[in-house]
Amino acid sequence: MIQIPSVKARQVISVLKRLGFRKHHQVGSHAQFKHFDGRRTTVPVHGGKDIGKKTLKSIINDSGLTKEEFLAVLKKKSVSNDLIR
Repeated sequence: MIQIPSVKARQVISVLKRLGFRKHHQVGSHAQFKHFDGRRTTVPVHGGKDIGKKTLKSIINDSGLTKEEFLAVLKKKSVSNDLIR
C-alpha cells in the first residue's frame, strides 16, 4: 500500500492546477476548486501547516484521482494528457 506523504496546501493546490482545476472561490481558510468537467474539491489553507492524511485522502477522492495518480503528479513537473480527464 502506498503511503501518503505529508504535504502543504500550496503543494496540493499546485497539483490541482496542473490537472486543470481552477480556484472557484475562497471562504476564510478554505479554497474551493472546480474542474471544467464538474469535479469539485475544497483545500484548507492554514499557513504553513501540513494537511492531515484523512483530509488529503478526501481531496484526492473528490478530485477523481487515485493516490498513485496524485503522487505521480506531485513528483512530476509536467502532466501527461491521460491524467487530464
